[in-house]
Amino acid sequence: MQLCDGLVSLTAVHLLLTYKCDSECDHCFVWSSPDSQGTMSVKQIVNILKQSADIPTVKRIYFEGGEPFLFYPILIKGVEEARRLGFEVGIVSNAYWATDKEDSYRWLEPLARHEIADMSLSMDSHHGSTVSRRRTRMALLAAKDLAIPASAISIRGVEFYSCHPRGSGRGGDLYFRGRAAVNLAGKAKHKAWRTLARCPEEPPNITRVHVDSHGNVQFCQGITIGNVWRRPLRAITEELVVESHPIIGPLMRGGPCSLSRELGVRPKKAYADSCHMCYELRRSLRRRKEFARILTPDQAYGIGANKGV
Repeated sequence: MQLCDGLVSLTAVHLLLTYKCDSECDHCFVWSSPDSQGTMSVKQIVNILKQSADIPTVKRIYFEGGEPFLFYPILIKGVEEARRLGFEVGIVSNAYWATDKEDSYRWLEPLARHEIADMSLSMDSHHGSTVSRRRTRMALLAAKDLAIPASAISIRGVEFYSCHPRGSGRGGDLYFRGRAAVNLAGKAKHKAWRTLARCPEEPPNITRVHVDSHGNVQFCQGITIGNVWRRPLRAITEELVVESHPIIGPLMRGGPCSLSRELGVRPKKAYADSCHMCYELRRSLRRRKEFARILTPDQAYGIGANKGV
């Protein structure tokens, strides 16, 4: 079988430790909420970490969600195991736990002992009130005291996000996937569908995948290339032929424009961005049986997001 060179360069595995979150943000790619189900056990985390260690190019593990700090003991054990296997570790959180600087320090101290390589903390109006932003600032101060590299991720309006790592700043487009495609896309400027000829994930240069508690290995949220409970991660990535994949192949050849043309799905006249168009097309394609194991999990499409899947 032809191998895809892009996945030989897989460098990071992102663990969706849980779909549950204390918030229900409009821009969430995976429709997380307080009622969402699907959380990894320590046994599952260790299994995925061992599979990741079998891929020589994978150097970094991220823990995210949902909100991974909701399952703090599981998170700490997962970080410990990842570090034991020699991975760099990153964590994404909304810092709901940072009630004051002293408490923030106590939450982060065990992570500092494991020498976390990166911590990304949300700080914007989509994540809640002024109180939430103040908590993120306190968490950043505690992280600085503990020498944990930390960044604040902010979403400005509906078209731009910024990431401020330790005093500097960088930014980029806000992607309209998941709940963002439904709740925010209508507020953004739209572009003619024929101009949306590029996938921002840039296949076949796939350097990361997301894995959830159901075992789904996602190239992008809602596009699954295999399941680690059925087949090892290394086999899934090595045997993927991007050019012939029914979803990723067209995206590689010409973004959602090609997805529409090659799979015969009529597009709307305009979309907020490529992700918005791709997401809407995929929602239509989910009606076809041949995509049942590819355009999954349901959670990424807002189906069963509050009832468990």
